[in-house]
Amino acid sequence: MGPPPAVAEVRSAVRRCLGEFAGGDLVLAACSGGADSLALAAALAHEGPRRGLRAGGVTVDHGLQPGSADRASEVARVLTGLGLEPVAWLRAAVPPGSGNGGPEAAARTARYAALGDAAQRAGAAAVLLAHSRDDQAESVLLGLARGSGIRSLAGMPPRRGLYRRPLLGVSRVTLRAACEALGLRPWDDPQNADPAFARARVRHRALPALEDALGPGVAEALARSARQFRADADVLENLAASQAERVRGEGGGWQADLLAGLPEAIRTRVLRRAAIDAGCPPGALTAGHVDALDALVTSWHGQRWADLPGGVQARRQRGRLLFTAGHPSEPAGHQASEGPVGRD
Repeated sequence: MGPPPAVAEVRSAVRRCLGEFAGGDLVLAACSGGADSLALAAALAHEGPRRGLRAGGVTVDHGLQPGSADRASEVARVLTGLGLEPVAWLRAAVPPGSGNGGPEAAARTARYAALGDAAQRAGAAAVLLAHSRDDQAESVLLGLARGSGIRSLAGMPPRRGLYRRPLLGVSRVTLRAACEALGLRPWDDPQNADPAFARARVRHRALPALEDALGPGVAEALARSARQFRADADVLENLAASQAERVRGEGGGWQADLLAGLPEAIRTRVLRRAAIDAGCPPGALTAGHVDALDALVTSWHGQRWADLPGGVQARRQRGRLLFTAGHPSEPAGHQASEGPVGRD
């Protein structure tokens, strides 16, 4: 007799993920103590040794809630009880203030720094993250609301660098059912239901409203759309990378006429990458900033420059798009960096 269906589904997802690793590799499960990550940790503890892998766990204490250290200690105890070895318990240093992305982004940055440090010290080949199909659907809705393009609609990648997300095709209901079947008692983070956080509002208000209006299966459809968007985005970005060298000027800058001849979907990706290479923080670079760059290329009529995040400016000069740091001053009344106003 096999395991309960929910347990079998989670184990199968983790098993597929582990196929890329060689015998003796160490794979860590990141676990907060919630149902999703407990189910992940249990599946890794079961599947890892059966594939000749070493299976460990790591939990991160953000120190943002009362009793967080005690909870992290309890999670570490549970991970050890599942048979994971080694098990690391780390404290993440969350900087004060919200920064550009708010407190959620600050905590996420600190958490990934801690996970990366734990993996490096343990010599791990990968860290498994417990993002579910429902998490993916929420990410797609948040990206749609921000209007930040196809890449944000692609949601979270199943793999990036050190990290793997084997559960993107598994529902949150299934993960909780797996915990119940295994006798695991998850901890429900109150912040996951706090309406102060955008993701919590999407989870408890927006998605249920869509399910009510459109019928069941919305989360699954959004997650499926994310996979399709990711495939499209990857192709477009590869095409943009292949065109970037062709339109880059030999003496620096970017050739405006060649940029203008590219399809918009390719051109705007080249411009975004050019801005990031010039020093713009990727998370602060919006579609509006890219539109301003595009206007310098396709509808230049003497505008002076485009201000970008990170103190970067872009201007058009002698047929080239140039990026500079700082805010150079210009004589009063100066309109353009090339030719008469309204002409190229």
